[in-house]
Amino acid sequence: MTPVSSHPPHGQAPLRTVQVLGGGNAGSSAHVRSLAAGLVARGVKVTVCAPFDAERTYDFTGAGADHVHVPRSSDPVSVAALRTVCAQADLVHAHGLHASFRAALALGGRRVRTPLVVTWHDRVHAEGARGQLLRVLERRVMKAAAVVLGATSELVDGARRTGARDARLGPVALPARPARQAGDEDPDRLRPKVRAELGAIDRPLLVAVGSLEPHRGYDVLLDAAAVWRRLDPAPLVVVAGEGPLRGELQGRIEEEALPVVLAGSRDDVPDLLAAADLALLPSRREPGRSVLAQEALHARVPLVAGAVGGIPELVGDAAELVEPGDARALAEAVVRLLADPARREELRERGARQAATWPTEDETVAQVLSIYDELTQPTPLL
Repeated sequence: MTPVSSHPPHGQAPLRTVQVLGGGNAGSSAHVRSLAAGLVARGVKVTVCAPFDAERTYDFTGAGADHVHVPRSSDPVSVAALRTVCAQADLVHAHGLHASFRAALALGGRRVRTPLVVTWHDRVHAEGARGQLLRVLERRVMKAAAVVLGATSELVDGARRTGARDARLGPVALPARPARQAGDEDPDRLRPKVRAELGAIDRPLLVAVGSLEPHRGYDVLLDAAAVWRRLDPAPLVVVAGEGPLRGELQGRIEEEALPVVLAGSRDDVPDLLAAADLALLPSRREPGRSVLAQEALHARVPLVAGAVGGIPELVGDAAELVEPGDARALAEAVVRLLADPARREELRERGARQAATWPTEDETVAQVLSIYDELTQPTPLL
């Protein structure tokens, strides 16, 4: 796809953009890294404002961008640091609520109005006083943003309800995993090795990925695992991720002798998925573009997921969707799939076709760049 603008005309300065990132969300951080690389390749100057730990993990400078450390805090010192960087920008693009709020504060009160683009990868959920505060922050951000990009239709609708002047669908491409290097172990040989390591040699392997937090629905997953325990052989459930519920979940697993392993944070998720018979996504809330759902379909692994948030729009008919929070429905869907090789193969084929409809990184960069041009090009005099 040819972008709207690539390199600036001779004699003109390149477009100067600042990407503001909170640093806490893996999906948005990977997106900014991908976006930075694509924009730099098209002649755009990119500065990424993010905490040091995000730079260490995602190497924005390796993508050709400048990196400026800005803490996650919205205190006056952090906002002042961000204001200094944004003073030289033609456009500021913030990712996530807290980063967007800091960007709005940094740009506020300036005589020269710098366009602010906001990408909503997900919505922050909270109850009580904190929930009320988050809604206030959202309204402030929506008022300040020239354009709000929602990763799903649900997020776009939410932005409009919250007061966005211009909200558009801006799907976020799944960044490509690093290609295997010469000498890396062959995937066909790696699969049995991974299964043996996990203890799933002669039994089905089910894989779930995500932080151990309440909205992920792992309590429902454990309820379903109590049903699968009665199968012969009983499938092994491996959960890759860390979080505050580890102690509670591990206690249930041991007390009820459930066939579930909490594998902690893993940097080999593609290998886990490649070894799996099924991928599981039992979330109660998933408004953004689930990374696990995308990676599962790309890897041709049949997916069972809750029909919640952005999942149905993302996967179409390429997954088994169940009512979120319904352990019996989740258990029965898995039992059916394990007994039906033809259905699993059908889902693999549908998954590959569905994945082919998702935007590529190049298409995502081109769409974002067209919005930048729209907001920064001078309006012609009539």
